[in-house]
Amino acid sequence: MMQKEFYSNGKLLLSGEYAVLDGALALAIPTSYGQSLKATPTSSAQLKWVSYDESDQEWFHAEFDIEDLKINSTSDPKIAETLAVLLQQAKLDNPLFLSDHDGFLVETHLSFPRSWGLGTSSTLINNLAQWARVDAYELLRKAFGGSGYDIACAQHNSPLTYQLKKGVPQVKEVQFDPYFKDSLFFAHLNQKQSSKDAIEAYRNRSFDKEALVKRISTLTQKMIASPNLSEFEILMEEHETVLSEALGIPPVKRSLFLDYPGMIKSLGAWGGDFVMVTGDDNTMAYFHDKGFPTILPYSKMIL
Repeated sequence: MMQKEFYSNGKLLLSGEYAVLDGALALAIPTSYGQSLKATPTSSAQLKWVSYDESDQEWFHAEFDIEDLKINSTSDPKIAETLAVLLQQAKLDNPLFLSDHDGFLVETHLSFPRSWGLGTSSTLINNLAQWARVDAYELLRKAFGGSGYDIACAQHNSPLTYQLKKGVPQVKEVQFDPYFKDSLFFAHLNQKQSSKDAIEAYRNRSFDKEALVKRISTLTQKMIASPNLSEFEILMEEHETVLSEALGIPPVKRSLFLDYPGMIKSLGAWGGDFVMVTGDDNTMAYFHDKGFPTILPYSKMIL
């Protein structure tokens, strides 16, 4: 009986948050952290699912009927229901999925804390899509929505630009290896945000989205080509200002770190997970003193 194993990279969006939903060019990096999935055939007539965290501690389990994917037991009904939706959608997209054996034991392993927001869901969706032999972008779109940049990161091993053109993902690997990368860090704010809620709030705001898309796309191109740290910091600040006006939310530096000497840029859902900061090993003590001890240098975060 053949085991099958899959792996997907985590994700960080360095530019284009929110605007990527409306077609802006975004810069994303796959992370050195990710998630694996191992499927082992069994004779149980069930799909048994066990998820482990970065410390190999079980954080979720469930058992589904292999025929109709009804939840038989679980440690977390809400997560189990979400997983059932994904499994059912994968089976709709490929009716042969799960039909080749009587049952399965599925084990997933994260290499990062779930609170980090590096793609617990997107790495799962991409691994599941590989196993089911379905399109990961379609599986994401039908089950959850979202831009899909995180799926691109799951599938690629270098920095990339991501853009939706008439709803179709355009992914291009790019050379983004700034010589000033030793001055880039990621500080974790440990205030998990709901991407779904954040996207809905963005959708409900009224402003010139065409102008936003154009400005953010230009900033992305300039960030990729930035020749030095000073210009990169200017672009980070401009990106923060543009999105702050669109979202009606103050930039994170103004709200939390006003006296920090370097530049700080929000990532993701604005206010929750990692922020990108400029500085050095010494200035990172500022964040420790503020109660944010989880800080990763760029070289450790990027794949």
